[in-house]
Amino acid sequence: MQLSRKADYALRAVKHLSSLPKGKLGSINTIAAAEAIPREFLAKILKDLTRGGILVSFQGVTGGYRLNHAPKDISFLDVIETIEGPVHINLCTEGDACPCDRATDCAMREFWLTQEKGFKKALSKHNFSRYRTAAK
Repeated sequence: MQLSRKADYALRAVKHLSSLPKGKLGSINTIAAAEAIPREFLAKILKDLTRGGILVSFQGVTGGYRLNHAPKDISFLDVIETIEGPVHINLCTEGDACPCDRATDCAMREFWLTQEKGFKKALSKHNFSRYRTAAK
């Protein structure tokens, strides 16, 4: 299992915006340069994060992006699921019943459900407050 490049870049963009002084907007060019993210790809990611309620965008010459919530209220899971959709570590954990032909006698489903729950819990606990800088 590997995090997609898009989700990784989204986490980096939110981290960057978390590090800005309160009220300061981050421009797409500044975020792209600071986090080594291709600008055009970043534009799509920022749009998804804005649609998902993680960011707020401001248009115009002095526009940019800022977090829609305090960094402490945005988890890694929030960002990843905004970009990728619900996190599942195995096909067995998608929905109430496993869709495979072994569902009736599968001994692995409970294992995967437990692992997924722990993984999501860890991602939920990690937020962006550690990246917040003091207002200048």
